[in-house]
Amino acid sequence: MGKIRRLASDTAYYGLSSIVGRAVNFLLVPFLTSPGILTVGEYGDVALVYAKIAFLIIIYTFGLETAYFRFASKAEIDEKKIFNNALSVIIIISSTVSTLLFLFDTQIITWIGLPGKEIYIRLSALIVIMDGVVAIPFAKLRYERRPRRFAFLKIINILANVFFNVFFLFFCKKIYQGEFLGSLKHLVGYVYNPNLNAEYVLISNLLANILFFFLLWNILKSYRPRVDRELLRKMLIYSYPLVLTGLAGTTNEMFSRLMLIKWLPEGFYPGLDNNEALGVFSGVYKFAIFINLAIQSYRYAAEPFFFSESSQKGSKETFARVFYYFVIVGSLAVLAISLNLEFLKYFLRSEVYWQGLHVVPFLLLAYLFLGCYINFSIWFKLTDKTYVGTYIAVIGAVITLILNYILIPVAGYEGSAIVTLLVYFYMMVAAYFLGQRSYPIPYNIKSAIIYFTLAVSLLIAGWFTDFGNFAYNQLFKEVMILIFVLIAYMLERKSIRQILK
Repeated sequence: MGKIRRLASDTAYYGLSSIVGRAVNFLLVPFLTSPGILTVGEYGDVALVYAKIAFLIIIYTFGLETAYFRFASKAEIDEKKIFNNALSVIIIISSTVSTLLFLFDTQIITWIGLPGKEIYIRLSALIVIMDGVVAIPFAKLRYERRPRRFAFLKIINILANVFFNVFFLFFCKKIYQGEFLGSLKHLVGYVYNPNLNAEYVLISNLLANILFFFLLWNILKSYRPRVDRELLRKMLIYSYPLVLTGLAGTTNEMFSRLMLIKWLPEGFYPGLDNNEALGVFSGVYKFAIFINLAIQSYRYAAEPFFFSESSQKGSKETFARVFYYFVIVGSLAVLAISLNLEFLKYFLRSEVYWQGLHVVPFLLLAYLFLGCYINFSIWFKLTDKTYVGTYIAVIGAVITLILNYILIPVAGYEGSAIVTLLVYFYMMVAAYFLGQRSYPIPYNIKSAIIYFTLAVSLLIAGWFTDFGNFAYNQLFKEVMILIFVLIAYMLERKSIRQILK
């Protein structure tokens, strides 16, 4: 239980950076969706660009974060050599791809469907090259089990991003428009361009990322551009399937938003064009962040934990217990968020976004399945069979393409949310059964299913029960959440006490 407590402690620190960071960043949603800041269409443009960035960062890091953990855990290889090799490859790849993006920015932005917005491509190229370069230093912090330092740096980045967004899109804009402090208009003109608006979301991200180079200097200054060809060959053989897996996985997550504009019939949602429909879907998708950030925090702690524990006696039993507790906590999170959307919806300041809230439970359940997949997929990383993850993710991407093509024209973004749920369910099931054949782990699947079923049942009861009074309805929903907590505590109280000792 001490090992699980250690994992929980590390996850909590990584979660602190994710939760505090995303919570602060989430406050940007009501800010950016406020009248006079970004229009629904502009918000959709930004969502579209960030969907593309998600693909780029997979290419830029080339799966070398996981490769770093795998090879650094081998005592016979010098960790410094692994660090230098991984970072050298990322710098080469990042520089090459970003150069190509600058050279072909017009063609790319036209293909995306935002002609004349080449600045989006240029800013994205700069953002992702910085994300790529700092990926290995952050992996080093995780490997050295320095979650507090990791959390501190991430939070500083998020706070800086929020500051720059508010600075440009509120203070500079209002001063330039003469709404207050008109005497500063001349000075503001040096840093603010009134012809830009949504672009400042990307500019703010870029400026915040530049801070990473100063904050991570103690690690970056130890870098030496040296490449060991034999070591690099082994690392790339291990990592390149992870790139394909990441691209396919990002397709599963982002494709619905990328293709919503192209495949959604015009006028499908009364009063909204396709860009605005994308803005609505992207806005409510933000609520999935609550589960996604928990999964991300867990992955940050779990990857180095799994690699370090894999050679220990009883490691498989430890992995099984970790999964079991993950399902309990994840199911509770899905239930609590879904039944409190009547309060959370006010983060979306414009009521036009509220029409999409009914898809949030599907997205939350989808991310819970994704978290289970992360647990189940550790077997092919530990056995150096990373190509298995590629097969699973590529098939998932194909399913995503086909089902979105079928469902978007008839069901809109509701269809996309259902596709996300189905694809992550498939990936979870595939990883489990393939893993049990090659690297059996004694997961307590029956009990996990019971908790999941309990959460879904209480969610349905809370969602569809209507007393005709908001206060009574919400009180009933909170009772449903409390029932889950009490049942879980009664069944797991002995294990909880052991973990807390």
